[in-house]
Amino acid sequence: MHTILLIVHLLVALALIGLVLMQRGKGADMGAAFGSGASSTVFGARGSASFLSRTTAVLAILFFVFTGILTFSASQKKDVKSVTELVAPTAPSTTDTQPKSPSIDSSTPQKPGDVPVVPEK
Repeated sequence: MHTILLIVHLLVALALIGLVLMQRGKGADMGAAFGSGASSTVFGARGSASFLSRTTAVLAILFFVFTGILTFSASQKKDVKSVTELVAPTAPSTTDTQPKSPSIDSSTPQKPGDVPVVPEK
């Protein structure tokens, strides 16, 4: 359920970005006031602005609602662990297949996790 909400949240965010980029600035409406021909568009002189404004407002509200839902659902998880608390998986012990280093004293058996002994000069 969390993944579905996250995907929908991402789609709403992308749609919101697209709608904001499609809108014209407030200064662009001055040309329509002096007869630049913007009144002959599909939505009329102010129709596209109000349609895009309303759609942007709805998407912004949806964005904040999904943000709140995702925040609430993330705070309700009880078994949240930090990345630093996770234990790395250990490899199976294969001491027979590992080649012996010539600098290590072979008289003492080595465990896979032990640090090799450096011979003194």
